Amino acid sequence: MATSTATRPHFKAEAALHTLHALTGDEYDEMVRDGALGEEDKVELLEGYVVFKMAINPPHDNAVAVLIEVLVRMNLPGWMVRSQGTAKLTESRPEPDVALARGDRRTFANRHPEPADFGLVVEVSEPSLARDEQDKTRIYARDLIPVYWVVNLVDRRVEVFTDPTGPDPAAGSPGGDEPHYRARQDYPAGTAVPVVLDGTTVGTVAVDELLP
Repeated sequence: MATSTATRPHFKAEAALHTLHALTGDEYDEMVRDGALGEEDKVELLEGYVVFKMAINPPHDNAVAVLIEVLVRMNLPGWMVRSQGTAKLTESRPEPDVALARGDRRTFANRHPEPADFGLVVEVSEPSLARDEQDKTRIYARDLIPVYWVVNLVDRRVEVFTDPTGPDPAAGSPGGDEPHYRARQDYPAGTAVPVVLDGTTVGTVAVDELLP
């Protein structure tokens, strides 16, 4: 699922409206601390660029709410269910729709979760599908997020990406030096997606529950 440098990323054109130069994660964090960016600014940092978050519609909201409910009901000791909270990655500060992060209710009281904290990251996609299937696979693979789901409301399936390459795949591998996930499995309507944490299946989510 890597993208070529000729076509990536999908967000740079809109990002030009917001930044004169690419920002580091620390610079973005400072803008948030100083109040230059607030909760009313519907943006996130992706690979150094401040970009608009996509508008949210009822099917998106419903899928997020249902997934949170199902994951909470699984009662996963040692894992926090998070929704649209900041992830502190190497080059980005995405705000995934749903995530499972290792910790308890106090772990992230004073910091954002970092790559090693995440077991699962989920983006619910309709207008954001191209960004989530291509740009964010690269972003999450770069920081070795082990499991990444795209809840694809357009094609009515859940796409599960696993086995990230990290920042420096071996020469000659698919995608060259582009971070990507080596494995992808799609779960259509009528099937169930396994929830895998640290290599162990801890439950399943019915795809039909997430679809409008």
